[in-house]
This record gives sequence, C-alpha cells and structure tokens, in this order.
Amino acid sequence: MTGRTQEKDARIGHVRPYANVTVRWEEAGDAQERAVVRSINEAAFGRPDEADLIEGLRAEGAVLLSLVAELERRIVGHILFSRMWIDTSDGPFPAAALAPMAVLPEHQRRGIGGRLIRRGLDLLHTRGEGAVIVLGHAGYYPRFGFSSGKAGALESPFPPEAFMALELRPGALDGIRGKVRYAAAFGL
Repeated sequence: MTGRTQEKDARIGHVRPYANVTVRWEEAGDAQERAVVRSINEAAFGRPDEADLIEGLRAEGAVLLSLVAELERRIVGHILFSRMWIDTSDGPFPAAALAPMAVLPEHQRRGIGGRLIRRGLDLLHTRGEGAVIVLGHAGYYPRFGFSSGKAGALESPFPPEAFMALELRPGALDGIRGKVRYAAAFGL
C-alpha cells in the first residue's frame, strides 16, 4: 500500500486487516507468556481489572479455552472463554462466557479480534459446547452470530442490548430460561 493510500484509508477510518496473523493455544504454564497476556489486557482496557479476572479464572479452574494471536512471532491479542451456568428450574445448564478479549491498541481494527473469536467459537463447537454468552458492543458481536434476542430469556445484571448469546448447536438455548451464573472470579 502506498503512503498516500494508507493516509486516505486512515482518514476514513478504514484499516486493512493483517494477513499474517496466527491464532494458537496460550501456553498458560509459561510465566513469560502469561506476563505478555497480562500486559496486552492492561494495555487494551487501560486498567488491570481484566488481567486480574484472567488470573482469578485460572486460579478457580474455570478456563475453558485461552488463545493468543501472533503477528510476526509477537503476541498481540488474547481471548479467554470460561465456564458459566444458567440456573434453570430443571437445574444448571452449562454455557461458555467470552471474556475478556483484548488486542494491543496499535493493532486494533485489523481483524485480530475477529480471528480470535472465530477460532475460539470453532474450538468450543468441536468440544461440544452448546452456547456462548458475551457482554459486549452491540455493533460488534452480532457479526459473529451473537444476539440479544437469544439471551432474552436469561436473567442478568447487564443492559439487554449488550448482553448477547450465540448457539453453537442449533436450538441449544430453546426453552432455556433462568439466571446466569458466572465463575466467582467475575465478582457478580
């Protein structure tokens, strides 16, 4: 891309996605990699809360899936899915919570978050998970199939427009009504 084209794209808010990003399992046992994941979450959110959440979920044993995105052998993004439950009249129904997802600020809006989400959803589907719940931007997560309508029968402390669900198995949430229960690390 020429400098002039790049400037024009930046002015209109369009940035070309990276083509050479790889998504892989996080090596959570590697102290150096854990420190990098922590720093990415702190930089992306501008505070330590999400990084602390990750550590709490790890300590609790609630992590289902943790992935990192690499660009030129450097970790630039991270996503975590943890076990949560929907307490129904028939008993607890398992679901996965997507939180947090972070990309270094200088690499945002380049498709890295989307790659992390898609790969995570694919892996969860392969593992037999039925549904994923996210609290996020109503303008972003629906492109991956998340819907506030699918979460409509679920009781949560969050604004309904930002509280969304995705079925990984068609009909997984049919007839599911109840209160969501996140891992204790969320502090809800």
